[in-house]
Amino acid sequence: MTVTIRQAQPTDAAALASLAAATFALACPPGTSPEAINDFIRNNLSEACFERYLVDPDRDIRLALNDDVAAGYTMLVYGEPHDADVAAAITRRPTVELSKVYVLGEHHGAGVAAPLIAATIDAARARNVAGVWLGVNQRNARASRFYAKSGFEVVGEKTFMVGPELHHDYVMEQVF
Repeated sequence: MTVTIRQAQPTDAAALASLAAATFALACPPGTSPEAINDFIRNNLSEACFERYLVDPDRDIRLALNDDVAAGYTMLVYGEPHDADVAAAITRRPTVELSKVYVLGEHHGAGVAAPLIAATIDAARARNVAGVWLGVNQRNARASRFYAKSGFEVVGEKTFMVGPELHHDYVMEQVF
C-alpha cells in the first residue's frame, strides 16, 4: 500500500464530505444518538460546508490517499480559540486547532494516520504557530492514545455539542 498526503483542493469537497459522513461517528462515544450524529454531519460536514472550508484562508485541509483511494483527512483552523475553556487551557500562542482527524475504519492500522498527522503538524509549523491543540472525547481512549503517541498532552477539558447532546472532551496540545 502507498499512502500519500496532499493539501485538499476545492474539487475534493464531495470526497471530504463522504469521508466525514463515514468517519464522524467513529469518534463519538457509545450512546450518541444517530439523530445527533446526522444533525452534526448535516450542519458541519456536508459538501457545501467543505466547499466553504476549502476556500477559507484560515483553514488547511489535508487529504490522505491509500493507493489513490481517499482514506482520511485533517483540518487545521488558525486563530485564537473562541471557547473560553480552551483559551485558558492552551499554553502557547499563536495557536492552531487540529479540528478534524479522521481515517476510514477499514484503513485503521494501515499506516495512514501517522503520516497524515505528521504532514498536518508540518503544515502548522510552516505557518509559524507555537502550538497545536485539539479536543478529543474523554471516552475515546483509542484516539487519546494516538494523540499522546503523536506528541500531544492533556492540558484541560471542554464541552462539545453533537446535535443537541453535550459531550465532554479533553483539550490536548502539542507545543513546538
